[in-house]
Amino acid sequence: MSFIGFLILGLIAGAIAKAILPGRQGGGWFLTLLLGVIGAFLGGWLGSIIFGVNLGDFFSISTWLLAIAGSIIVLLVYGALAGRRRA
Repeated sequence: MSFIGFLILGLIAGAIAKAILPGRQGGGWFLTLLLGVIGAFLGGWLGSIIFGVNLGDFFSISTWLLAIAGSIIVLLVYGALAGRRRA
């Protein structure tokens, strides 16, 4: 997958992860892009270790599910760290 394709995947996966998670998450589109791309990397890495699947094809359902799952994990960690800073 190209770099631009990976950025688009990360942005969309981050937006979907924000929509799935309950509550209000802070951050704009740039933070969503950054956390989504980090989550896509994390999901791809975990998918390759656990399931033997990689993020090679943009239109593969496994690519999207792994990227969204990784983004949810990253958003949960980010929310826990940002919430701890505010308190």
